[in-house]
Amino acid sequence: MGAGLIPKTLMRKTIINMSTWTSPDPDAPEPGLAGRPVEPAAGGPGPVEPEASPAASSALPEAAVAEAAEPEAAVPEPGPAGPGAGPGPGLRPSLEAILLVADEPVPEMVMAQVVERPTEEVSAALRELAAAYAAEGRGFELSEVAGGWRFYTSAECAAVVERFVRDGQEVRLTQAALETLAVVAYRQPVSRARVSAVRGVNCDGVMRTLVLRGLVEEGGTDPDTGAILFRTTGYFLERLGLPALSDLPELAPFLPDQIDDEQDTGHENVGS
Repeated sequence: MGAGLIPKTLMRKTIINMSTWTSPDPDAPEPGLAGRPVEPAAGGPGPVEPEASPAASSALPEAAVAEAAEPEAAVPEPGPAGPGAGPGPGLRPSLEAILLVADEPVPEMVMAQVVERPTEEVSAALRELAAAYAAEGRGFELSEVAGGWRFYTSAECAAVVERFVRDGQEVRLTQAALETLAVVAYRQPVSRARVSAVRGVNCDGVMRTLVLRGLVEEGGTDPDTGAILFRTTGYFLERLGLPALSDLPELAPFLPDQIDDEQDTGHENVGS
């Protein structure tokens, strides 16, 4: 092999390397200089900053516009403190609400203090309400009595109200309550334990019901046991239409015959 001849193997490798080789970009920075500012030439302009991408430059104005368009949160101004602060019902609804829950005439001064309005304004509003109710023909009226104001049913509705109270609200006593009331009426004054012994069942709940109905009341204590004694009330006689307890009907005709025979046998044994 002469000195000027190139081996075939070396020539083959050179051809392969040339086929895969790419020409360098004249504008590309040298290795190791990427990201560094370009040093200016002597007497030339200052360092050239890298240009921002179009996406980043377009995002900045949009963010600024959105921030400027966003309204600032309103800061609530402090309002007056106290029970009358803030929106609430008017004067007339407030007066009507007070009068509906009142169980006795309410003076104008008291209502004025509650609604925090002048007494003269409250007085005028009450008279306007009374006149409005009368003009509309309502089933109730607002009247000034005993130094105050209160709702009353109208005189035209008296018969309806009486029928409602007497018939619609009348609740009949249960059989247990009637039996307990009979024991108290015929054995008074009697303790709760004695009533339970006569009936053979516990009568505490029934006795409380009779007391709440106003038919039975406490009538002292037993000197031996200290137990509370119960008796009938005047309302009991009024409901039965009797002038006195002595006018109660005799109990014997209402007792079964077997009880009468046992009582007669017991009297005979005691006499012998």
